[in-house]
Amino acid sequence: MEQHLYDLLIIGGGPGGYTAALYGARAGLQTAVLEKLSAGGQIALTEQVDNYPGFEEGIDGFTLGEKMRAQAERFGVQTIYAEVTSAELTKSPKVLHTSEGTFYAKTVVLATGANPRTLGLPHEQELIGRGVAYCASCDGMFYRGKEVVVVGGGNTAVADALLLSKIAKKVTLVHRRDTLRATKIYQESLEKAENIDILWNHGVSELLFDQKLTGVRFKQLQTGEETTLSCDGLFISVGRNPVTGFVADELALDPNGYVLADESTKTNLPGVFAVGDVRTKPLRQVVTAVSDGAVAAHMAEEFLAGGV
Repeated sequence: MEQHLYDLLIIGGGPGGYTAALYGARAGLQTAVLEKLSAGGQIALTEQVDNYPGFEEGIDGFTLGEKMRAQAERFGVQTIYAEVTSAELTKSPKVLHTSEGTFYAKTVVLATGANPRTLGLPHEQELIGRGVAYCASCDGMFYRGKEVVVVGGGNTAVADALLLSKIAKKVTLVHRRDTLRATKIYQESLEKAENIDILWNHGVSELLFDQKLTGVRFKQLQTGEETTLSCDGLFISVGRNPVTGFVADELALDPNGYVLADESTKTNLPGVFAVGDVRTKPLRQVVTAVSDGAVAAHMAEEFLAGGV
């Protein structure tokens, strides 16, 4: 592929990435998105998105991602299907090595997202959207009046259990230890919830299903005893893995591997910005990702104009 110096290169074609591309292109920047699979990122796997404004009946994640891509491309954004394998972000111009060759850019937006950690159980992947979920705020509404299980013991797991307790009939929180890692304020709220049960020292050993999830089998980790519980949904809240491995040597990361970037989306490197789930932030949703994307494009435009 012929080498070209872009004003703005975006790594990742999710909501944050394509919003940065849209705003960048509309500002007159020569912009391209490097995406290894398809538009949408994690939302492409979501059957129904009901919490993104503008779609009163909701919209499936794949369609929403494709609409974002098409809208950006309407303004001249180029989508390049390639996986970025390494980067030289301290250089000027910045260099991105990919499965489809080497690309050069004056500014870069990192929009690679974060993948949910899985339990690694048989059939877990095929049951996503059919009873297995990783985001209570995204998919919780599908389980109104039903019985669900939440796996995990940190702040996210307890927050998910509390959110689901307001929607579901019953919530069972499963934790591998005999104490939670969640902060005290979360635990106090948990104790007040009347429809949450906690299974201590247990892990999920098997998923039970027909066409969709029908229950889970637990294993008591001290005795090895197994029990079965019927349920409609399983929410796996054991953390996420930000996709930052290929930039870990250059970008400042927090202890969990997320890029250190505030609401300005600026990283520790001039001309490099981080948006969406890959950066440190209190809420990871489509609406916060697209907000990041708009900010990053603005910051990139300022940088190119001689700003900081």
